[in-house]
Amino acid sequence: MAQQGVLMDQDQFCCSVCLELLKEPVTTSCGHNYCRICIEDCWDHNVLRGVYSCPQCRETFTPRPNLRKNNMLAEMVDKLKKTGLQAAPSPALCYAEPGDVVCDVCTGNRKQKALMSCLACLASYCETHLQPHYESPAFKKHKLVKATAQLQDKICSHHDKLLEVFCRTDQQCICYQCTMDEHKGHDTVSAAAERTEKQVRPEHLVGDCLINKELKIQ
Repeated sequence: MAQQGVLMDQDQFCCSVCLELLKEPVTTSCGHNYCRICIEDCWDHNVLRGVYSCPQCRETFTPRPNLRKNNMLAEMVDKLKKTGLQAAPSPALCYAEPGDVVCDVCTGNRKQKALMSCLACLASYCETHLQPHYESPAFKKHKLVKATAQLQDKICSHHDKLLEVFCRTDQQCICYQCTMDEHKGHDTVSAAAERTEKQVRPEHLVGDCLINKELKIQ
């Protein structure tokens, strides 16, 4: 009976990044657990201007946290391993093929295919790692679009803001900060308005911003 209880709860001891039993588990200050190598790898490759975030709840940390091993959790995982139990089989994985957008949170040699990209996080997520965006109120205002490898093309290179304004004077997409600086006084409209006006064309490329039905900026 006790063993059945362990079987039911063993998913608590799986890393949400690699989806396997935790290896050298560490806990972030927001209370989420990861394999040390998984969270360190995430922070090594997905840092944005010195700000580090939790892959699950996206709480940010500055400076980079000094993670310590969660000894109690490590002992519990060791007990699971000694019973011969393994992590519950993961749902069917959709691994990225050449040309696909890969999930920015998945680790290992094979990453899952990303379904959506977040314009707020500047990251792409597979079905598993996309769930916090649907379930957590913290992501309510985040803008999700179809997975794209050109996320940086939607961000202003000067201000690191979303390109959601179209400057008709200079015929290019800009951010709101630009309207107060080098584009001050120019004829500007929202990128969504410009897209609507030009949607009769199959595709209209303006500067670094693609104005078409795939750019869903409101």
